[in-house]
Amino acid sequence: MKKLILAAFAAIVMSGAAYADAIKIGVVGPFSGPFAIQGKNFKAGIDAYMATHGNKVGADTIEILYRDVPQADPAQAKALAQELVVKEGVQYLAGFYFTPDAMAVTPLLKQAGVPLVIMNAATSAIVTKSPYVVRTSFTTWQTSAPMAKIARERGIAKAITVVSDYGPGIDAENAFKSTFEKEGGTVVESIRMPLSTNDFSPVMQRVRNAGAQAVFAFLPSGPTTLGFVKAYNENGLKQAGIEFLAPGDLTQESDLPAIGDSAVGILTTFHYSIAHDSPENKAFVEAAQKAIGNPAELSFPSVGAYDGMHVIYKMIEATGGKKDAQKAVDAVKGLAWESPRGPVSIDPETRHITQNIYLREVAKRDDGTYYNKEIKTFEKQPDPGLAAAK
Repeated sequence: MKKLILAAFAAIVMSGAAYADAIKIGVVGPFSGPFAIQGKNFKAGIDAYMATHGNKVGADTIEILYRDVPQADPAQAKALAQELVVKEGVQYLAGFYFTPDAMAVTPLLKQAGVPLVIMNAATSAIVTKSPYVVRTSFTTWQTSAPMAKIARERGIAKAITVVSDYGPGIDAENAFKSTFEKEGGTVVESIRMPLSTNDFSPVMQRVRNAGAQAVFAFLPSGPTTLGFVKAYNENGLKQAGIEFLAPGDLTQESDLPAIGDSAVGILTTFHYSIAHDSPENKAFVEAAQKAIGNPAELSFPSVGAYDGMHVIYKMIEATGGKKDAQKAVDAVKGLAWESPRGPVSIDPETRHITQNIYLREVAKRDDGTYYNKEIKTFEKQPDPGLAAAK
């Protein structure tokens, strides 16, 4: 029975249904529920790109089909991706905010002959699961390892790590710990929390008792990160002199107004800040803020989506609009361009994005708004997580 279903799936995929009048791109992400703002950022980045570059590549019209996965749900993500490929005839899949959802879809790609462009999901291993995966976002190894170096530069000898217990969290923990210890520091304790955790007071007590000079934290951006940062302040860790270190997921711009003055001074390392000072970013932010409606909601998933569209447009251009996943992916290996985040390229071996990682400090403008101020650059960073996994 399973073989019959797979054969039917392949037959439908390879039939004329895949060649609609428009080239369809299926985007899966959280467009409702607690993480809906991240889905809004996907759409804002896509809309900004199409507003700037048009909705055609050559003679082919581009059509975006959105599917909603409100929170991590691999089974639902896989079912929606299969529906997009079989029923809707999409030639490209994209989006994917959560790692488990992206992982669930990778087995479909080769059989369907469809590339997948990851616009957020941040576990290093995703690109190893299929030769048809290309990443335009970041990984938590990529954004976390530089923070360990910063910690040592600031004289921190003992740290504690606190992460959500799933792929990106474990990657963040391993990235920080291995780099910190290589630089001569000691991680005194590592805490992994269930993704469903929303009461962080017991965790903060453990951090206080650990005798660490700093806490390195990773949680998926959204309500949980906001709650964690608030708990850090409300439980007196800042007053106790325990430094807060994290990748930039924990200080996304859309959360800063709710955190308020207690966010000022928090250090993060990340691939993108809305405040990045370049002509390309100023043009992007103007277009993306118009697309999202409320400028205060614009955050980092938007640039992963914007650059994801750039990569897909290049794939369509290279294939002349025809369905050829291998040719499409091969065409963007080594592709380099000036992104709103700075210079980037697609590594021809890993299909992961090489990019600058910035040390940022949350600062307050004269008008009372908060932003991530870039104060140091780690140039042309690959994904160290792939090397560590070998």
